[in-house]
Amino acid sequence: MTITAAIVLFSVVWFLVFFCVLPVQFRSQADAGQVTPGTPASAPADAMVGKKAKITSGIAVVVFAALYVIITSGMITIENMDVFHVLN
Repeated sequence: MTITAAIVLFSVVWFLVFFCVLPVQFRSQADAGQVTPGTPASAPADAMVGKKAKITSGIAVVVFAALYVIITSGMITIENMDVFHVLN
């Protein structure tokens, strides 16, 4: 795996995990009872983006490491995923 492929894989994994972590412990302004004028009531009261980014980074490193090992070890290859391969 090239360094570019590793960076792309990590980025994809990081953002995938980030979008999964964002709704965790979500509390809207309506739930908090303090709606800031000019914002929708469904906007987050405290997004905790920094905390969620740190959590995401930890999870993403573990998932990336597992995917890296699987890809570089050869356990799964392109031939394994070829759904149009005709068996003789």
